[in-house]
Amino acid sequence: MEKKNYKAMIEAILFTMGESVELEKIAEAIELDKKKTKALLKEMAEEWQEADRGISIMELDGAYQMCTCPEMYECLIRIAKQPKRRVLTDVLLETLSIIAYKQPVTKMEIEKIRGVSSDHAVNKLVEYHLVCELGRLDAPGRPLLFGTTEEFLRSFGVHSIEELPVLSPVQVEEFKQEAEEEMQVKLDI
Repeated sequence: MEKKNYKAMIEAILFTMGESVELEKIAEAIELDKKKTKALLKEMAEEWQEADRGISIMELDGAYQMCTCPEMYECLIRIAKQPKRRVLTDVLLETLSIIAYKQPVTKMEIEKIRGVSSDHAVNKLVEYHLVCELGRLDAPGRPLLFGTTEEFLRSFGVHSIEELPVLSPVQVEEFKQEAEEEMQVKLDI
């Protein structure tokens, strides 16, 4: 079979599935090895980007998905009239960052870091599909473990958790001092 037909098969798979598909499954479906399949996916993504198309291929932690280009958002708003743009408050962003960096993490661990109840924030993040339950901790009470989802990766434009920025020890120390100062102010009141 020609390369062009492989690309058509990949495009059909990604379009039809609508969600991310693991490289191994794509390779198996088109009867090519993973290395050649990955090269084709990369080539297709570059071709689509150069052609200034309204869709792109995004890699998400070893899986691939056909997505709408962010530049098309305004056009989609005019059609859909109700974009699904969720607002992440400071509380949600703080909780999400704790989950992203500490995953898998329990609500109790999140609350220990934040110093307040996090039930609402975690539930909202699950509702927004940015966070999901990963299982249960093997400890008394078997608390739920939470981690980020593919939607988190997609929303923040990263391919995997390893791409998240790393904080320097100096920044961590500054954040600790700020938190301690805030706690002291609250205690003084």
